[in-house]
Amino acid sequence: MEFLARPWWAYGRMSRSDAVALNRLGDLVKAGDYEQAEAGARALAAEPRRFRRLNPLTVWHARALATTAAVAHGRGAEALTELEALIGELESAVGVDPGLLLAVRGNRVVVLIRQRRYAEAEAEANAILRAVTRIAHLTEVWRLELSTLDDLADAMCGQGRYAEAEAIARGNLPRAVGGTAAALQCQLVRSLTGQGRHEEALTEARRHRPIWVREQSGVLDMAIATALHGLGRRGEAESAARRALTDCERFLHPAHPRIHEARELAARIAGEHLA
Repeated sequence: MEFLARPWWAYGRMSRSDAVALNRLGDLVKAGDYEQAEAGARALAAEPRRFRRLNPLTVWHARALATTAAVAHGRGAEALTELEALIGELESAVGVDPGLLLAVRGNRVVVLIRQRRYAEAEAEANAILRAVTRIAHLTEVWRLELSTLDDLADAMCGQGRYAEAEAIARGNLPRAVGGTAAALQCQLVRSLTGQGRHEEALTEARRHRPIWVREQSGVLDMAIATALHGLGRRGEAESAARRALTDCERFLHPAHPRIHEARELAARIAGEHLA
């Protein structure tokens, strides 16, 4: 997912102090400090300033950042109603940066994926990508585009369409950076594993070990565990699965669906190992 952080002067009608505060909070999201970022963004949105009542731009950005942090932490189901309300407000507003609306819609896609509503997530991701092409001449959108493509690959993996997910990951990894590159790398490994190409999946996992991103905790090790299990290397698979579960429990909110998925994978592999 991608929050649209930018220099203070790029926020237009927003005050400089508000824009600087949003950039600082956006940096906390990038650093994985989701709890502090969300708390700070909600406090900023709640400040009773007359200017903000007349011009809600700061409030919209702050709420978008707060929901970004909540979704990244794993509280997407809790944030879904707020996301949909914010989307409705932004769609009816005049003069709002269209990239902000698309970023909020992108967060909704992530929630839909985690709720296993893969077809809905795919449809929304494709709609976002079409909208991105329409505004590419107005604002910088390549980060948002890549984040949405990662979500699209995720939705395809969820539907068992691993070859399509592989094509998306391979085609876009060369131009991705940071957390999005890490996410696409995980999608590539998952897509190869889903196709039963376990040796290739392990080679990709070792070739480009992605940077650590808190939001991605457990994803790569779960894919590695699945590949190792597919090759019959159950001891190594169990170690990778337990490593994934440890990271999920340590870094993600207890409500994050990935914790349950990691638990199930570790139990399944351990059960077969003992059988």
